[in-house]
Formats: sequence, structure tokens, C-alpha cells
Amino acid sequence: MELLGKARAVVRNGKVVEVSEPKLDYCPLFKKLHGIDRITKEEVLKNLSYRIENFGLFTAKRKILDDRVFATFGASEIFFSCLKSGFLDAVVIAADCAGTVVTSNPKLVQGLGGRISGLIKTSPIPEVIERIEKEGGFVVSKTAEIDQVKGVFFALEKGFRRIGVTLTTPEEAKAIAEIEKEKGVKILKFAVHTTGVDWNKADMLNFDLITLCASKSLRENLKGIVKAQVGEAIPIVAVSEFGKLALLERAKDLDGILITPKQLPYLSQNQPEPLL
Repeated sequence: MELLGKARAVVRNGKVVEVSEPKLDYCPLFKKLHGIDRITKEEVLKNLSYRIENFGLFTAKRKILDDRVFATFGASEIFFSCLKSGFLDAVVIAADCAGTVVTSNPKLVQGLGGRISGLIKTSPIPEVIERIEKEGGFVVSKTAEIDQVKGVFFALEKGFRRIGVTLTTPEEAKAIAEIEKEKGVKILKFAVHTTGVDWNKADMLNFDLITLCASKSLRENLKGIVKAQVGEAIPIVAVSEFGKLALLERAKDLDGILITPKQLPYLSQNQPEPLL
């Protein structure tokens, strides 16, 4: 998994066995949540060890249900609200211990998605897969393969017609847009884990929602295509009407929301460092 500062970590048998040097020095989100002023390998190890100990990441003790907020407008939180209101029928997410998962259970989405970062590869843990299935989740591959396009096909086979999916490449988003057109369904294409990507406007317009993470190119190329934005330091932007409506579904669940017209994207001085 790639996590804090885009450091890459490997977990085996419930223990962190490898951590690379982080590529970022500072993240506003982790400063706010955990008081981390400077991202180091030690902080990455401490953060991941905390997640393993408290939420069972990558272990048979994985906690899979949650309705607590990690990030006010995180991907799992947005999906949580969209499922709860009926705006979406199901979502396709990546989960440690299970790979690609399809579910319409909001608490399962938050439990699985709210505590992970950029999941690259995972191994199946049968006990966790069994619990996911008991809570209304469909595990797409018993080998815990992460394949979001396959997950969308799986969701369609189960009869879902308004689907959300997390994605990391424009190529995936293009493939899913073709499925959407061919099948006459609505699919909310959500770009996540974008630190270091180099996308132009055409790439970005394949999505509905984009988390900017610490990407320099996304911040530079968004002008003129953003329809709505939440957050100022690590914003999530909507580049389609469908994406804008999804953000509003999340906003309906919250108190203390200020909605005001701005020229977008609107970025505060408190940005990740360095942008990649």
C-alpha cells in the first residue's frame, strides 16, 4: 500500500516489513488529524502500525463496518452518503484482504475504505471475505485481485444500475465510460490516489470526481472544467454534473457547510509539499 507521503509499505502476517522513503514532506490532512509536521519513514511506520493495531488492516481481525468520519469529504464518505440516500445503488471499491468489492452497504464502504490509502496489491484472507459477504458485499475475485473494471461488470451482473467506482487511471475511466454508454447506466467515476500523476484536461474529463492529492499537473490543468469543489488544501473536484450532484449528496449529511460561488479551482496556501 502507498500511504502517508506516498511512501510504499509492505505488510506480512500483520507486521510492517518494509517502508520506502516518503516522497512528500508535508500533508495538510495528516497535520490536521495527527499533528504530523514532517513526514518521515518513522511517521509512516507509526501510522500504518496504528491502523493495523486498531482496525486490523491486512489481518483476519480486520474491522469491516464503520460509520465514523475520517475525512469530511473523503471518497468513502461521499460513497457512504450517496448509498444511504439512494443516489447510488452500489459502489466498487478496493479493500485489503479481499481485493475488488461490490456493495450497497454504506457502513461496509466506510469500514473498508475509510482506513486504507493507495492499495496496490493484497492477499485473500478467508475470514475477512466471509464477513464481507455476510454484510452484503460481493468479493469479485477469491484471489483478492484488484480490477475495478471487472468489478463494474460484476455489479451490472448483480442488477445494479447506478454505480460508483474508485479508479486510478484515465484508461480505466475510458473503459468504464464505454460500458456506461453501451449498457445505458450511470457510473460515478472517482479518481483517487493521484499524487504524482501527469494528466491533461482530456484525461481529467474521463472522470466525474477527482481527488487532487499532491498532484501539480491536476492543479495546473483544472481551470475551466471544475463544476464544484470541496476542500481547499487537498480538494475533491467535480468535472461533471453527475459528480457535482454526488458532492451535494454528501453535503446534505453535514452541518456547518458554507456554499458560496468561487472561481475554481480555489486553493488555500496550505498545500501538500512538494507537489509532484
